[in-house]
Amino acid sequence: MRILFSSYAFSPSVGGIESVSATLAAEFTRAGHEIQLVTETSSDDALRWPFPVFRRPTAGKLWQATRWCDVALHNNISLSLGWPLLAVRRPWVIAHQTWISRPNGTISGLDRLKTALLRCATNIAISEAIATALPVNSAVIGNPYDAGSFKRMPDIERSKDLIFVGRLVSDKGVDLLLEALAALQQEGLRPELTIVGNGPEEESLRGLAERLGIAEQVTFSGTKRGDGLVRELNRHRVLVVPSRWKEPFGVVALEGIACGCVVVGSTGGGLPDAIGPCGLTFPSGEPLALAAVLHRVLTDEALCAGLLQNAAFHLEAHRPDRVAGQYLKILEAAVR
Repeated sequence: MRILFSSYAFSPSVGGIESVSATLAAEFTRAGHEIQLVTETSSDDALRWPFPVFRRPTAGKLWQATRWCDVALHNNISLSLGWPLLAVRRPWVIAHQTWISRPNGTISGLDRLKTALLRCATNIAISEAIATALPVNSAVIGNPYDAGSFKRMPDIERSKDLIFVGRLVSDKGVDLLLEALAALQQEGLRPELTIVGNGPEEESLRGLAERLGIAEQVTFSGTKRGDGLVRELNRHRVLVVPSRWKEPFGVVALEGIACGCVVVGSTGGGLPDAIGPCGLTFPSGEPLALAAVLHRVLTDEALCAGLLQNAAFHLEAHRPDRVAGQYLKILEAAVR
């Protein structure tokens, strides 16, 4: 097939959509299909992709690429990259990576237009939560993770307790995690926490750790990527994903599981799908409930061992080749 792959954001921008787009497009190419990827990310990167990448394409280029393809795949619906489909009749498949709404949950006129257009496409949801929120039927296919990079490293000693990986913004709930650590301190538990990432909330989080009397337990390590992140995950026992926001999925949970971490995450959105049987959840926004779950995984070795035994089976469903194969079946059916 000739697949026009639309990814509004793409490398060198960093995020879940960017990494999933890169993984799927590479797998499609490996399977023998022709790919052209279009994106609104203007800055180039030093990587050589096994498919052409057109950045901020002109109207003429978009028209040409749409006429070229057998099927158009949008990794999240993008009207600015998909408008030629209104005139050029090609099968349209949309993979929904997040909710069709504004960040604060309100619905704009543009969101209503996108929602109305979903009936013109074949739809894929990355979690049961996203599928439930859509007004049309969709196939549920969980996101892939980078199985070649994220893996256990037996030579690294797993000597640390808790790790958070993500942007330091209020939606990610790091303040809730710090409050949970303070509650654990009252129970005589003083686990170490490594915070991997940066963002506008870093200074306020440092101040909160000081006020709560847990600063000595918390290390802000900055952003880590690639091998550095994999090694850091392998040093820790528990990955915590305490998001306030309803995460549509949560690839970071898969990455932690692949590196041998038990995952503790909030119940909102699709994060429980990503955690699967390899961790525990707590009600979003409740630090005392988070503290109770952390107490369990920090003190019950048998519980953690049982959760980790489920990792191989859970991760198999999210291997890049398997996820890409499910996408290709849907794309082929759309073409037929």
